[in-house]
Amino acid sequence: MTRFLLSLAALVVAGCQNAPMPMKTTLLAPPQATKRPFDITAHGHVRIDEYHWLRLSEEQRNSEQPDERTREVVAHLEAENAYCDSMLAPVAVLREDLFKELRSRIKETDLSVPYRENGYWYHHRYEEGKEYAIQVRRKDEPGAPERDFLDENEQAKGATYYDLGDFEISPENNIVCFSEDRVGRRQYELRFRDLNTGKDLPDVITNTGGGCAWADERTVFYPRKDETLRTHRIYRHVLGTPEASDVLVFEEVDPAFSCDVFRSRSDRFVMITTESTTSSEHLLLPVDEPNGNFNPFLPREEDHEHTAIHVPGAPGKWYIVTNWKALNFRLMECGEGDTAEKSKWKEVVPHREDVLLEDVDTFRGHLVISERRMGLMHLVVRRLSDGREHEIAFNDPAYVCYAGTNPEWDTDKLRYVYTSLTTPNSVYEHDLNAATDKLLKQQEVVGPFEAKNYTSERIWVPADDGEKVPVSIVYRNGTRMDGSAPLLLYGYGSYGISVEPMFSSSRLSLLDRGFVFAIAHIRGGEELGRDWYESGKMEDKMNTFTDFIACADHLVEKKYADPGRVYAWGGSAGGLLMGAVVNMRPDRWHGIIADVPFVDVVTTMLDESIPLTTGEFEEWGDPKEKEAYERMLSYSPYDNVRDQQYPAMLVGTGFHDSQVQYWEPAKWVLRLREHQKGDAPILLHVNMEAGHGGASGRFEALRDVARNYAFLLWRAGISE
Repeated sequence: MTRFLLSLAALVVAGCQNAPMPMKTTLLAPPQATKRPFDITAHGHVRIDEYHWLRLSEEQRNSEQPDERTREVVAHLEAENAYCDSMLAPVAVLREDLFKELRSRIKETDLSVPYRENGYWYHHRYEEGKEYAIQVRRKDEPGAPERDFLDENEQAKGATYYDLGDFEISPENNIVCFSEDRVGRRQYELRFRDLNTGKDLPDVITNTGGGCAWADERTVFYPRKDETLRTHRIYRHVLGTPEASDVLVFEEVDPAFSCDVFRSRSDRFVMITTESTTSSEHLLLPVDEPNGNFNPFLPREEDHEHTAIHVPGAPGKWYIVTNWKALNFRLMECGEGDTAEKSKWKEVVPHREDVLLEDVDTFRGHLVISERRMGLMHLVVRRLSDGREHEIAFNDPAYVCYAGTNPEWDTDKLRYVYTSLTTPNSVYEHDLNAATDKLLKQQEVVGPFEAKNYTSERIWVPADDGEKVPVSIVYRNGTRMDGSAPLLLYGYGSYGISVEPMFSSSRLSLLDRGFVFAIAHIRGGEELGRDWYESGKMEDKMNTFTDFIACADHLVEKKYADPGRVYAWGGSAGGLLMGAVVNMRPDRWHGIIADVPFVDVVTTMLDESIPLTTGEFEEWGDPKEKEAYERMLSYSPYDNVRDQQYPAMLVGTGFHDSQVQYWEPAKWVLRLREHQKGDAPILLHVNMEAGHGGASGRFEALRDVARNYAFLLWRAGISE
């Protein structure tokens, strides 16, 4: 989430007033859609979905000769876009001004911090006016020239959407394998480029997961997707041979698991990882045996999640981040030949009930341990020679830090990233021996930005059952904390994903206009450890929703917010959160933004042909089981819409979304309008050329932000 600028004093004053709502436009009536009842029966229970017909296959969406139903669906979605634009007409000028404002804060000509890998320095640069990055490298020799090896702007020519998924350089530095998505469906093509000539090789591999792993200069392994877009197979490709002759080396037959492939940190192994929500397995192949067989690191075990990290040496060894007898994970180590016998694993960092071990970075003489305590990340450095530790210190009340790009093992320097709600993204180099830091680069915010003009806080909110929920808050100095400021509350609360209190230059456009911004770190994430996640999923999913409502109520009670101008924002599974809380407490919200919202939970989870379904039974439950069906039905937003006064809502989706299909929000909006007993508008915007992540390109994506911000300011009565 991000956005930006204007006459700050005037904006702050305007943001603190309860300004009257602008007059409602009547340029267009909401689009109507024909009702065609469709019965969905499970466990003897019948649900009627009048808008099931809005569903199109990806083939229908991409057809150059659309059939009648496709034309009807597309016409309806385009009518929704027209209605959305019409209703936002009172802030059309503000919307364009916001876009320019957001863009004005971006340093258009910019460079990333270089990193060294296998004898070369790599970085990317942006050029003024261009949407995408240019990848650059230079040999680590005095006077060696920089060479552009992948210009994403050139690759994106002629495409309305473009995403460079990943790139990997071959072991001898001669070839780059890179992946591209031109639809937004997260189905990537792999391509290969000779780095000496700059010419693309004829090899093209379709329908991949986007990653790859080199074994040698001619052999590469990659994941392929099935019809549900699950990465289910790993193939071996030899350069110069046709895609059809690629060899299947691994197939994941359990639909709850997805697989990927990468090269170990030691460069000794190609590793396949296959995992579900609650289990993981690794398979190994020495890089000097590219035609050999992959062997398991440890046979698959139910409910055993672990990450295996190989480090070089004579002999080498493995570090394992594991939840074996450790809810919040612990770090263990073993010899190369002892991976399959856990009795031979030795504990390095023990399990702690109040600390979540998230990751470990290995170096020749040090370990860097990434752990989460009281909801915040910490970096702890351990010297291997004597076990002495030091922690990198941070001062902001709400922040995030994480190890950055550190491809080389034989170094005593750590690259890490630090940011907070008031501190722009900052890249540091930490001397692992001297425990000193050097700032390499901080994100430049173009224009009159000073961090000291903003205040961040972290508070703890009592949930309905007495648990304390952390909330991160930021506002501009001078914003009155007397219950008169509009508040935007953001949340997610699923999959164990922690929402980090990161800086956003775009968000300044709300803060400078008097908004208070807060993140509710609700259950379903892992901010307070693995139990925080477990207590916000499956049979305890309702905690996610009640936590969020409790945070909103508390912020109003403590005068952070005008009770009549509380807004909520969430996307994807956070869109499910929005749908649930607006059904449960429509009176609490003056406006809702739901991006790519997962709202038709039961219908989607009953359909195993839809991407993600089978892999998410361990997150939501399997509705083929009656108990899970009834539990999910109790909160599924689409199934719980009823006659009541809903707040103003702006719902966004992408026509090619592979994660949450566009028809879920499209149907939800129609049903909401049908049951709306108030006069607040319910709007839908469909990006007809993008998927789950919205528009591609660093500038074009800001148009979505500007629309959302204009909607919020319009509803809050703050418009110039």
